[in-house]
Amino acid sequence: MLKKRSVMLSGHATSVALEPEFWVILDRIAGERGLSHAALLAWVDATRGRRPLASACRLLALEQSTRPPS
Repeated sequence: MLKKRSVMLSGHATSVALEPEFWVILDRIAGERGLSHAALLAWVDATRGRRPLASACRLLALEQSTRPPS
């Protein structure tokens, strides 16, 4: 089941639907970077290129979850 979050990106309201497991990782990334989830999604939006926002979020979460601990 997908969990939807709404956010303002570039002055437009949008929503992102992801599996709850991805939100857990993205919330952790935001916390580590000192960002709100909205600010993290804005960063993903600004750096995603032509990739869909939900896909870019999943790839960021996957990248983070496969990194070895520092």
